[in-house]
Amino acid sequence: MGDLEIRAAVAEDIPAIVGMLADDPLGAQRESPDDLSPYLTALERLTADPNQRLVVAVREGQVVGTLQLTIIPGLSRRGSTRSIIEGVRVHADERGSGLGTRFIEWAIEESRRENCQLVQLTSDSTRTDAHRFYERLGFVASHMGFKLQL
Repeated sequence: MGDLEIRAAVAEDIPAIVGMLADDPLGAQRESPDDLSPYLTALERLTADPNQRLVVAVREGQVVGTLQLTIIPGLSRRGSTRSIIEGVRVHADERGSGLGTRFIEWAIEESRRENCQLVQLTSDSTRTDAHRFYERLGFVASHMGFKLQL
């Protein structure tokens, strides 16, 4: 796979991150690469929150992937802590290279370091390839998710 660095995202990474978020039919409808200011504001909020990890995968100086990991302390499950993996994207040129697997394994290990007892994620119901990918990594489609657009 070559040298790959997974590190915290910085402001200079935002154009590449937003480009990956917008690079599919769903993302193209909800992302706006022409105006990066809301993304930069969001990065500031994420960076200030110790329970958030917005990371990028970098190969040969290029951002080739991103994901957000959120750590959530809770009362349920005997006061367990869980993590949520969100916004997973791999650059089109890297798909099928094993980067996605390495990225999710990183998130699981980071969750273990944070003493999480559960890792969860959601995936749009239309992303059947992603569902197969997560199932291969041991995730189980155990719940039905609901969203309310505000």
